Amino acid sequence: MHFPTEEVLLDKDDVIQRKNDLDRALALGNLEHLKMKIYFEDDTNLKMTETTIWGVTDNRIILKQGVVIPLNRIHKII
Repeated sequence: MHFPTEEVLLDKDDVIQRKNDLDRALALGNLEHLKMKIYFEDDTNLKMTETTIWGVTDNRIILKQGVVIPLNRIHKII
């Protein structure tokens, strides 16, 4: 997968909410081993994966087996 550098969320409040949702998802993944639905966009289309979030950095999330998704390409986390 290739990820463009552009932000997918246009509203600053949505970006803040995404960060809060990611922090919550990380805690639930580490404590309860819950899988979250992550809606994201690469250079071709919108995608969804359901998995545990292992880590969150300033620029990306880390999933199983070292898979990473840039934060600016994530639409929402449920």
